[in-house]
Amino acid sequence: MSERTVAVLAGGLSHEREVSLRSGRRLAGALRAVGVTVREWDADAALIEHLRADPPDAVAIALHGGEGENGAIQAVLELLGVPFVGTAAPACRRAWDKPTAKAELARAGLDTPDWVALPHATFRELGARRVLDAMVERLGLPLMLKPDQGGSALGAQVVGTAEDLPAAMVSCLAYADTVLAERFVAGTEVAVSVVHDGPEPRALPPVEVDAKGGVYDYTARYTPGATTFHCPARLDAGLLEKLQETALAAHRLLGLRDLSRMDAVVDDEGRVQILEVNVSPGLTDTSLLPTAVDAAGRDLGELYAALVERAVERG
Repeated sequence: MSERTVAVLAGGLSHEREVSLRSGRRLAGALRAVGVTVREWDADAALIEHLRADPPDAVAIALHGGEGENGAIQAVLELLGVPFVGTAAPACRRAWDKPTAKAELARAGLDTPDWVALPHATFRELGARRVLDAMVERLGLPLMLKPDQGGSALGAQVVGTAEDLPAAMVSCLAYADTVLAERFVAGTEVAVSVVHDGPEPRALPPVEVDAKGGVYDYTARYTPGATTFHCPARLDAGLLEKLQETALAAHRLLGLRDLSRMDAVVDDEGRVQILEVNVSPGLTDTSLLPTAVDAAGRDLGELYAALVERAVERG
């Protein structure tokens, strides 16, 4: 179907390396199945030499966390003039920093849970207990704590009592220097992927996430059977349409390109509360983008082959 040569980048040195390798293997297999020649490369010191010695038609990024999503790898590819599938470096940086992205979404009138982001130094210098008390007074309990940057729900947890907050903060700070505390929103957790494989970007069917443990954390994301997915989500047609419209609005607002995934909660009043927007959605056997692609009647390899063509045309 395609005579292109594509380099799939996976691995890297982030906390999400193993997940990235799984995404990369699946993507490489899907592209080979539709006739694409694939090189599987790690994001390491040999990458630039690989790109110069054996330049592909385009790069497909299956990196999660760190340089794969914060715009660093994208900036290097732009420096080298190598076409790649995905968002340009400046917009990657904007989406990667959760407080920055949430502020932009809120300014545009999109709903996102109320939040505060504070660096480790603030707790140390002003007194952790006083800062935590002010946080609870403002946002209430329960709270969702997460690193201000990163993915795969690493370090993220729901905290139900003030007594549990200090330990949760320490756990969260193991993954980043700044903690994002959000007001916890009860409701239906949903992910909506956006792909630009035709004339205009389109939203795929929303995927409902039903974690057996109640929280869609790292274990629930990557342990087969730990989470049940429903696609399309078990919501009325009006809400499904609203979710897709919101995902497209967030995609455009943040300046994203080719593909993205919005994570959100539909609260008890039917409002779509955006949690975050991901520029490098997972592609593992338990990931949400492939589930939505299947539900839309599309093949993952064909979808990425189309995105590769867009990247080559841009280049």
